[in-house]
This record gives sequence, C-alpha cells and structure tokens, in this order.
Amino acid sequence: MADGVPRSTGGVQITARRDTRVNERIRAREVRLVGPEGEQMGITPVPEALQFARSKGLDLVEVAAQANPPVCKVMDWGKHLYEESQRQKESRKKQAQVIVKEMKFRPKIDVHDYETKKKHVVRFLDDGAKVKITIMFRGREMTHTELGKRILDQLAEDLEEIASVEAQPKLDGRNMIMVLNPLKKDARAEAEVRPEERRKKTKGKGRRRREQVEGEMSDLPDGDEAEVEESPEEADGSDVEAGPDSEDADSEEVEAEEVEAVAERVESEAAAEEV
Repeated sequence: MADGVPRSTGGVQITARRDTRVNERIRAREVRLVGPEGEQMGITPVPEALQFARSKGLDLVEVAAQANPPVCKVMDWGKHLYEESQRQKESRKKQAQVIVKEMKFRPKIDVHDYETKKKHVVRFLDDGAKVKITIMFRGREMTHTELGKRILDQLAEDLEEIASVEAQPKLDGRNMIMVLNPLKKDARAEAEVRPEERRKKTKGKGRRRREQVEGEMSDLPDGDEAEVEESPEEADGSDVEAGPDSEDADSEEVEAEEVEAVAERVESEAAAEEV
C-alpha cells in the first residue's frame, strides 16, 4: 500500500506513514483510545494510554490527528510497517512494466540496412516491448516527408503479423514517429492463420468459377448442331471487314496491274522506234 493511503484495521483508518506520531511523539493531552482488537476504550489521558500500551508490549499510534480529541490505537507499529512494505513489493511485482524501445531510420536507407533494423524491431517486439520508430530528416529532406511515410507504412505492413500500429505516423519537428505495439500470442496466431484463410478462400472462389464456366460450356450444343446464321450482308459479301490476308491479296493485284501497264508502254515505245 502506498504511503499516505489509509488502511482499515479494527474499524480504525490507519495511515501507514513514517512521520506518524507514535508513543512520546503524541502532542495531545488526551486521546480517544482504541484497543489492540479494535475495542473502544473511550477518552483517555495520554500518560494512561501509553502505560496501557506498554503493559501490552505494543505502541500507541496516532491514527487520526485531525479528530478532536485525536484517535490513537494500541498496536505493533514496527510489524505494521513491515507488512505495509511487503504489500507494496507484491503490488509492484504485479504491475506490468511498459518498456519502450526506439529504432531510428533515415529516409534514404538502403535495403540491407532496412532489413537489419527490422530484425532488431522484431527482437524488441518478441521481448514484449513497444517500439518507437523514428524517421530523421535533414536539410532539404523535409520537402520529401512522403519518403519517410512510405518506409513506416512498409514496416507496419511487414510486421502486421506480430505488431499493431498504436500511434499512426505523424511529423514531430524534423522527425516522423510511429509506435508499434506487440500483439498477444492469441492475436499473433490469428494473424498467422489469416493469410492461409485468404489463400484458401481465393482458391475456393477460383474453383467455383471454373466449375461454373465448365457447366455453361456443357450446356452448349455440339459443333455440328450449332450453326450460326449468316446475315444478309455477309451472304452477299458486302460490308465485311477485310482481314490481313485479304489486304495482302489486294496489294498484290495492284502491283501486277502496274507491272503490266509499264510493259505495255515499253512495247509501244519500241514499236514506234522501229517504224
């Protein structure tokens, strides 16, 4: 129990403080006396109360100095202080100590250094400590804070199976800060199973889609029975788009016609010269 916090003993509030008035340090002339078992003994002069406490081998302790007259209890003050110190030790053991580690990055960090620092962050998280990630900017790097934000987002994504983001990235002066909180064992196991479940769901959707397509294909008639009606335009051969083979044939016909025209012109010129 912390100093200054009253504790109930035998119906009387006792304040476990080192400066509590005990025995001859009590200044009042008379006190309201409480016995060792909490029994009320009425208003008693201090000398008689001290004599009664000493006859029991105990101390006279002032437990309520503000009362009129003050309240004093007969008790073993040394034993009471020892019990209080033991209770304080037990309460401190049960308190969860929060440890915060820090890892600093630079916005232009290379891949090898990033992986090394990430391993240190994983080690801190495995030890149960929170990790404060700091991106340090210098000079003109402040104009490209998105580089630091990108690194923090990448780190949070890489460690999503063992840590959660307690404090989102925010700019603090020339530093950008993010805090990671380690996940509990149950949450870690769930996070590790989650990617497997996503892959299984994706496979299941793909399988169902393939079965659906195969079913639709099986409902179609055979190739001999499935005939496609030709439109009037296609039957006449008009308004049909020419493919690459038809375009090549047309170009060859044009070239042949040009060659024949040139040959005819040469023959006519030769005949004219003979005449």
